Parts: sequence; structure tokens; C-alpha cells
Amino acid sequence: MSSTLATVLAAIFNLNHPAHIVKWHVLGISLQLALANVIVIGLMFVVFFAAILLPFPGAARRRGGAS
Repeated sequence: MSSTLATVLAAIFNLNHPAHIVKWHVLGISLQLALANVIVIGLMFVVFFAAILLPFPGAARRRGGAS
């Protein structure tokens, strides 16, 4: 990776601070990690429901030719 790209990424993601950790009994999770997981899970739901609701390409053509 070029040093310019590394500098830009370092400016976007400031990792020079203590982590915020939520502790619950024996489970401890970083808030940044939790937010990333929530975003990924949300995107998975969006893609899943879009795959269910949107018609397949060429479905009307196949339906018309089946009769």
C-alpha cells in the first residue's frame, strides 16, 4: 500500500484513543465492533429481502413460454 493511501486512511480512522468496551458478565465487546456488526447484519437483511421481493431477470419471459 502506498504511503499516501495509508496517510489518508489514517486520517479517516483515528485509532489513537482507548477503546470503549461494554462489559456484561463474562462478555466484553468493543462498541466499534458492535457498530460494524450491526451495519453488516442490517445490510444482509436488506439484500435478503430484496432477493425475495424483486423478480428474477427473465421471469416474465419464462412464465409466458411455459404455457
